[in-house]
Amino acid sequence: MFGIGMPELIIILVIILIIFGAGKLPEIGAGMGKAIKNFKGATSEPEKKDPEKIEKSNGTT
Repeated sequence: MFGIGMPELIIILVIILIIFGAGKLPEIGAGMGKAIKNFKGATSEPEKKDPEKIEKSNGTT
């Protein structure tokens, strides 16, 4: 249904190039890469326990 082929990708890239300019594209790409890396890391690592919450649940103050 939403098949994106090569012509559509080229049109999208040209529009992005017009909006942001050639100088900003590396910064945008680096930012997107870092965001994806952080998202993958956050979803794959187990939830960390807060030391204060652990102490309160054990009854120690």
